[in-house]
Amino acid sequence: MREIVHIQASQCGNQIGAKFWEVISDEHVIEPTGTYHGDSDLQLDCISVYYNEAIDNFVFGQSGAGNNWAKGHYKEGAELVDLVLDVVRKEAESCDCLQGFQLTHSLGGGTGSGMGTLLISKIHEEYPDRSMNTFSVVPSPKVSDTVVERYNATLSVHELVENADDTYCIDNKALYDICFRTLKLTTPTYRHLNHLVSATMSGVTTCLCFPGQLSADLHKLAVNTVPFPRLHIFLPGFAPLTSRRSQQYRALPVPELTQQVLDAKNMMAVCDPRHGQLLTVAAVFRGWMSRKEVHAQILNVQSKNSSYFMAFKCISEGFIAMFHRKAFLHWYTGEGMDEMEFTEAESNMNDLVSEYQQYQDATAEEEEDFSEEAEEEA
Repeated sequence: MREIVHIQASQCGNQIGAKFWEVISDEHVIEPTGTYHGDSDLQLDCISVYYNEAIDNFVFGQSGAGNNWAKGHYKEGAELVDLVLDVVRKEAESCDCLQGFQLTHSLGGGTGSGMGTLLISKIHEEYPDRSMNTFSVVPSPKVSDTVVERYNATLSVHELVENADDTYCIDNKALYDICFRTLKLTTPTYRHLNHLVSATMSGVTTCLCFPGQLSADLHKLAVNTVPFPRLHIFLPGFAPLTSRRSQQYRALPVPELTQQVLDAKNMMAVCDPRHGQLLTVAAVFRGWMSRKEVHAQILNVQSKNSSYFMAFKCISEGFIAMFHRKAFLHWYTGEGMDEMEFTEAESNMNDLVSEYQQYQDATAEEEEDFSEEAEEEA
């Protein structure tokens, strides 16, 4: 079976990862003790994608990175990364046919952003022919824990663009909006946010660990959804989302599910898909439904072709405002960073936003030219 090695980095990554394991264990009918109670042979065939009988693999240091990307990347992370890589190698060697890696982390803190991107870089060097899939929690200006989050996020994106194959962006602001508006929660906690993220992760990875009409793997997902190597930033949506206080639950038809999953209220990052263009879409449906009906709805989405790339624009603007005043820069240079790294990260972020903007503003004739250029590059 084609296995995936799952990695969790930082407090955020560990909390999301722990909830993810709860969700997929429940789906696979596996108890916390590791006992399987299902009766499906098909499920047993796919269970080894994520599950394997082995000792626990925890690696931790004596202190955190203090919301400092440089400390997580060059100091605390550098001291731990070899130990983590040893564990990753053991897990990879025990696989029959490793298809890739999956990392959960945040881009706003120090450990998840700094050490997380260092780990991605090292794994990419050691396993260049294996997919690297990340679920990255992006900081939001309106739901901010620390002032230097924009530095950490911009420096992280600089690494993710080069070393990751698929990056799913999740935004706390969007999660809070879902909790308030859709789920009707008065005081949402991180437990509620983590449940939303884990449900999204489970949905994205469904086609990897359950049989279906169009079963896929990490490589196939990347091939079908990444039009250009640098443009692998995904904005996940999830449907249906229903409040527990709702008077009734009902089965939704495919057209309504498709409409909901592309609605701004159901996006896990602050983005309105009705404005701009969708470069690629991967729609994963669960349950019994007609493949013909699904195909018809996807064609309908293609004809409307309406996503405005805002995920990193606000971060970029905040980064520029702080960096040009050199605010808090000494915290990073004091940990071994050079000011030129900030300049390179800023340039890379601006290039990324410009590339998305370029394809968003393209006309039909220009899109044909871009396709021809991509084929020539390939």
